[in-house]
Amino acid sequence: MLAFNFLSENGTGQYLDTGAWSSKAYKEAAGLGNAEVVASSKEANYNYIPKGYAIDDNADYFHCTSNNTIYGTQIKEFPQTEAPLICDMSSDIFSRPIDVSKFDLIYAGAQKNLGPAGATLVIVKKDALGKSGRYIPTMLDYNTHISKGSMFNTPPVFSVYVSMLTLRWLKANGGVEAAQQRNEEKAALLYNEIDRNPLFVGTAAVEDRSTMNACFLLNDEASHKEAFDAMIAEKNISGVNGHRSVGGYRASMYNAMDLDSVAALVDCMKELENKF
Repeated sequence: MLAFNFLSENGTGQYLDTGAWSSKAYKEAAGLGNAEVVASSKEANYNYIPKGYAIDDNADYFHCTSNNTIYGTQIKEFPQTEAPLICDMSSDIFSRPIDVSKFDLIYAGAQKNLGPAGATLVIVKKDALGKSGRYIPTMLDYNTHISKGSMFNTPPVFSVYVSMLTLRWLKANGGVEAAQQRNEEKAALLYNEIDRNPLFVGTAAVEDRSTMNACFLLNDEASHKEAFDAMIAEKNISGVNGHRSVGGYRASMYNAMDLDSVAALVDCMKELENKF
């Protein structure tokens, strides 16, 4: 959808390739027109965020993904560029303060920190639209949805309603600033244990570690996986298996996850160390 709205017939969209979702976004744009990857961490299994790359100020746009759920990396500082800046923030929206004025388009699926799957949040500068010079299918044109107050088609009312409730909960609990403090506390608790415990190792570069998704491995999976999985099950901890494409473990610590739940996982890690 973003490529239709921003990629001109003879222009170029530039992409930072940091994981599965940024790669998919690039693929879709490349099927429509000129798209290029300015930097990628694919060669290292996406375990870091590329730095020091150059962005063409004359590009139609520059696209990045702020948080990479599968690989556990997160952009800490966004690049400065004269090109329109577009970001997929699906997995860390509302987890930390963001200066939205620096972006021409932010889009995010609701299903992580906002609400149930089915709704998408879009923040777009109106004056950035209508410049692609190409025909845009009606449903894919952001101006269509803006002109109809986001109700051009029947909206997913349940997802939108729950998103409203979630935003009220977020506001009542200190807003995004307080959410960031809680998220950093949870992440620090888990990453400190990963680094301290000789049985575990983190997979992402330390400076790029995600506060939303901590990915880690057992140093000796053959000897310890069965025991660790049993401990996790006994504590009623679920959903910590790594993505099927990378294996290992992944603790997703979205806004709704409380500190006690992270502490329960850390206790299992300590128990495993004591057992061996």
